[in-house]
Amino acid sequence: MNTNIDFQLGLLHFVHLLVNVDGRIDDREKTAILAIKEEERIADSVFQDFEKYVLANSEQEIYDRGVELLNKCTEEEKICAFVHLYRLSEADTSISNKEVRFLIYGLKLTHIDFEDVILSASMAKANKQEET
Repeated sequence: MNTNIDFQLGLLHFVHLLVNVDGRIDDREKTAILAIKEEERIADSVFQDFEKYVLANSEQEIYDRGVELLNKCTEEEKICAFVHLYRLSEADTSISNKEVRFLIYGLKLTHIDFEDVILSASMAKANKQEET
């Protein structure tokens, strides 16, 4: 649970772009977005302001701002963001080529190794299973 506003906003930028890459947001993706919002304790006001922001900006502006925000974060925060994105990409049961390209390019621009994301996602999944 992260309260760094740069992390939260950077994550929201990338989440928005990822779920819209295939042109539609299904119910599983909506549920996953709300779970991310809750897990990362993103305030309703921050979420609502972000929703207004995306309506007024282009996809490229949203992407550039998301990269800028995530690059202000620690490596652990960046990995956490990409773990969320990785899990979100799995939410609709099929990962499109556009989603893969989006994730790979985002990893490159934020200097995060995909293997670190996979390892962190696996560890988080194992910890969650132990809790239940």
